[in-house]
Order: sequence, then C-alpha cells, then structure tokens
Amino acid sequence: QVQLVESGGGLVQAGGSLRLSCAASGSGFRIDFMGWYRQQPGKQRELVAIISSGGSENYADSVKGRFAISRDNAKNTVVLQMNSLKPEDTAVYYCNAVFWLGRTYNAWGQGTQVTVSS
Repeated sequence: QVQLVESGGGLVQAGGSLRLSCAASGSGFRIDFMGWYRQQPGKQRELVAIISSGGSENYADSVKGRFAISRDNAKNTVVLQMNSLKPEDTAVYYCNAVFWLGRTYNAWGQGTQVTVSS
C-alpha cells in the first residue's frame, strides 16, 4: 500500500504564497497520478490540481495562473505552489495518489489546513 504524508499548510495573508508538499512511501507500486484536492466546510471535496507521471497538468479554473503543481517521480513527491492566495482558497488540502499495485488504488493524505486571511 501507499501512504501519503503532507506538509506545508498554515496561515497566510491574502496575496501571499504557500507551498504544500506530499511524499508517498511504500514499495512495489507505480504512481500514475498525483494531485491535490481541497474541502471547505459544508462543501464537497474538489480537485485543485493533478499531474500525471508524464508531467501533464490539469487545474481547477479557480486556481489557474496562481497555483502550480510539480512532481518528482524518482522520489514519489508532489508539490503545490500556491501564489496570490485569496480568502476563498481557505480549506483543508488533501494529497491524492492513484497508483498501480496489481490493480488501481486510490490513496489520500491526512489533510493540511490552509487559511488565507483578508
């Protein structure tokens, strides 16, 4: 199985930046996609950004031009660089990995709080 550990959340003023990191541990797996989702109180979890093993990126419209996702396949890590943060970006951010270990599995991190003050 794959375990995901996130770091980098916190409190920042509007217009500021934060960098979220996620590391996958385990053995014998191949990670196809890594991504970040977020969940605001009373709302469903939503996709923020996702990146394939080949480097193809997709972003939610609300973060395009402000957030950037990157990954290191050799280290099984993914980073979300968040710039020009807005109060509406406040949420719990979750790392996600879609990986192959005999079949396709879905793994989630524990979540990290991002709070943007106005």
